[in-house]
Amino acid sequence: MKIRWLGHSAFSISTPNDVNILIDPFIRDNPACPVEVEDLKADIICVTHGHKDHFGDTIEIAQKNAATIICNHEHSVYLSQQELETMGMNMGGTVKADGISFTMVNAFHSSDMDFIDGIGPGGSSCGFIMELENHRKIYHSGDTSVFGDMKTVIRNIYQPQIALLPIGDRYTMGIREASIAASWIEPEVIIPMHYNTFPVIEQDPERFKDLVEKSTDTKVAILQPGETYQE
Repeated sequence: MKIRWLGHSAFSISTPNDVNILIDPFIRDNPACPVEVEDLKADIICVTHGHKDHFGDTIEIAQKNAATIICNHEHSVYLSQQELETMGMNMGGTVKADGISFTMVNAFHSSDMDFIDGIGPGGSSCGFIMELENHRKIYHSGDTSVFGDMKTVIRNIYQPQIALLPIGDRYTMGIREASIAASWIEPEVIIPMHYNTFPVIEQDPERFKDLVEKSTDTKVAILQPGETYQE
């Protein structure tokens, strides 16, 4: 299994059975992303919410790869009108695609679609718990603050081994709050995200790593955009 950070909150995951998953594929206008849209392969695309720095290049990549888009119901309706293959869902639900389970969980963040002319309703923002073919679970929190479900629902019910958490502050939780989230979720590994893409979310990931590893048994894997965590 390989998890490649593409900058911001965009990740490419290659599963044990070589299924290619993209999450929040903000590529073309992402100043931190080291790859081109044309370089990416995707069987499944997960979208956490409707902001353009997360929805990104979903439509173009899905069209190019005939990928299935997993997203909330409202985005599914919109994307279906673009003649794209979608699996719309809502909080607490689980769908399966290519042998992988995707469970939609809460995130505390806005979600209106700001990539269209004007701004359109985008339903709720979310995170995903992905259970791969080898039963390893990855939690992508989406954009969110720290919230109590991390201590109960996320940890007690889903028990992810790997968590992808934002640390950028201003639009999401910052380092202090993300370190608290780490102690609540108790994953084996955290990969920080949603930082240093733009000046307003500049953070030092080493400070986050120190806070987490001094107070928990969780390891923090700091990636540069384009780098891969593998196990």
